[in-house]
Amino acid sequence: MPPLTPEEVILMRQAGRLAAETLAYVGQFVRPGISTNELDKIAHDYTLSQGAVPAPLGYHGFPKSICTSINHCICHGVPGEEFLQEGDIINIDVTCIKEGFYGDTSRTYFVGEVSEKARKITEVAEEAMYKGIEQVRPFGTTGDIGFAIQRYVTKKGYFPVREIGGHGIGRKFHGEPFVPSYGKKGRGERLIPWTCLTVEPMINETGAPIREFSIPDSTIRYYETGDKTLSAQFEHTILITDSGYEILTRLED
Repeated sequence: MPPLTPEEVILMRQAGRLAAETLAYVGQFVRPGISTNELDKIAHDYTLSQGAVPAPLGYHGFPKSICTSINHCICHGVPGEEFLQEGDIINIDVTCIKEGFYGDTSRTYFVGEVSEKARKITEVAEEAMYKGIEQVRPFGTTGDIGFAIQRYVTKKGYFPVREIGGHGIGRKFHGEPFVPSYGKKGRGERLIPWTCLTVEPMINETGAPIREFSIPDSTIRYYETGDKTLSAQFEHTILITDSGYEILTRLED
């Protein structure tokens, strides 16, 4: 993707902030007994109320406004009549289009009280994302990001998903470069200042092969762990600057 102009950087910041606000708003409703359809409607209505559009809705036929991936679902889970249960973990993935620019973010939430193993994999997934983000610098590489994620995750005894990863973002939802959760330092594509990408490691409990499933009337697929063990994910949209990076989808503390 070509570098953003100063005016476009402002619009990307705006889209990123809205995505972060939308995710935080929806997250307040995560509790046992709520359906993923209800969470989808909450996100959809909030996004529209802010003068934006939910990017997933209709994207390659995807039928909903957010992705909701529960327990062993790795990503692209489709909201439906499934009700959250005490002890679940759920990744909610939100992307907003505001004035033609995309902001994309996700996090994994606890549903009530969760097991220690659920808590641990979620904490590792979040920290893995930040380990990757710390490697974002002008003219660094995607391999730098992937190497940092992989090293941290494997030391903790988990397995980064290799088949799916982050991506370039801006005026398009998905573009180059592919941002893997594994790699070698100095390898991969160069990171160009004033472009944006997502860092979004998906972390599995075991190394079992992942499974891919079709979504009716869509070319998007959703993915699950092959052995039904847990998976967790976090995601931020990152702006590469002249001196480092800026996280566009993190709200101020």
